[in-house]
Amino acid sequence: MNRTITQDNIHLILPSKVSWITDYLSEEEHLNVVEAVQRIYGSDIYRQMEDEETKMWHLGPVALYEILQEEMSKSTISEP
Repeated sequence: MNRTITQDNIHLILPSKVSWITDYLSEEEHLNVVEAVQRIYGSDIYRQMEDEETKMWHLGPVALYEILQEEMSKSTISEP
């Protein structure tokens, strides 16, 4: 069994990361789940997570959420 994360299989771990970040974002920013997911998928951090070479997928959900907050404070994410 191959347990190596590659560009071909990274999509398998992203939903769980997005789920955790969605929970944090909807609670802290008072967004509904759809708005939170839209904000995440529209972010630079998500695009980086999709790219295996960045190793952003390796970070935990709290660290990813903090990076997303920083990105949102710079207004680089379009509003849902």
